[in-house]
Amino acid sequence: MNAKTVLPAVAMTAVSMVLTLAVVVMWLGTAMPWPVALVVGLGIDGGWLATLAYERRLAAQGDHSHGVTAVGWSFGLIATGVLIAHALTAEESTGAWLAVAWLPIAAKALWLVHGLWERTALTPGALGAIRGIQQEARDEAAVARARLRADAATEETRLTAVTQAGARVARVQAKTAATLAGAWSTLESARQGEETGRALTSVTTPVTPGVTPGVTPRWELPVWGPVEPVAVLEAAPALSDTDLEWIVTDIINTEAQKGRSVSYREVATLFRAAGHSASEVRLRAAWKRAVA
Repeated sequence: MNAKTVLPAVAMTAVSMVLTLAVVVMWLGTAMPWPVALVVGLGIDGGWLATLAYERRLAAQGDHSHGVTAVGWSFGLIATGVLIAHALTAEESTGAWLAVAWLPIAAKALWLVHGLWERTALTPGALGAIRGIQQEARDEAAVARARLRADAATEETRLTAVTQAGARVARVQAKTAATLAGAWSTLESARQGEETGRALTSVTTPVTPGVTPGVTPRWELPVWGPVEPVAVLEAAPALSDTDLEWIVTDIINTEAQKGRSVSYREVATLFRAAGHSASEVRLRAAWKRAVA
C-alpha cells in the first residue's frame, strides 16, 4: 500500500520538475543565456525538492512544520505559475501547455495524500485483529439471523399443527353432536310413537302409561335369582325444639365439665355423632338458645 501511494507522487514530482526546468530554459533562454535559465530552473526544482525532503523527514519522525509546508506549496505554485505563463505567451500549443500546467499542484496533492495515509496506516497485526473482529461480528450476525429464521419456522410449524388439531377436534365435535342429535331424535320418535307402548308392554308388563288400566307404570331392570323383600325402615320421630335445646345444653355442659369450651361446629359434630338428626337451621337456633 505504501508503494501505491508514494510511486504516483514521485512520478508526478519528477515530471513536474522536468517540465518546469524545460519551460524555464525555453522561456527565459531567449532573454538571457541558457546557463542562467538552467540555473533558475534548477533553483526552483531544487527548492521544491529540498522542502519536500524536509517534509518527509519530519513526517518520518512523527512531526510537522507549517512553515516548511507553506514553503513547499509556494515552490509548487511558482512552478505552476511558470507553466501557465509560458502557455499563455506561447505562440503554438497553448492548450497543450495549459493541460500540463497543473502537474506541480497535482504532485503536491499526491504527497499530501501519501502523508495522510502514513498517519493513518496500521501494522499488519492491527489489521489482522480488525479483520478478526469484523469476521466475528459477521459470524454472530449470521448465527442470529439463522436462529431467528429457525425460530420463525418452528413457530409456524407449531401454529400449523395446533390449527390442524383444532380443526380435527371441531370436526369430531360437530360429527358427535350430529350423531347425538340423531339419536335423541330417534328416541323421541320412538317415545312418541303409537305402537311403542304396546310393544314394550308385550315384553315387560306394565311399562307404559295408559296401556294397562289401573296399574301404575314402572321401569324395572330384570333380576336373576331369588328375591327377598327388604323391610322398610320406620322413620325416627322428629325432635322438638325443646328436645333439641336439651340435647345441645347437655353436650355443652358435658364438655364444660371436661374443661373445654366448644363451638357450634363441635356441638353439631357431637350431636350427629350421638345419632341425632335435625336440620342445620333448627340445630343452630337451639345452640343459640342454649348459650344465651
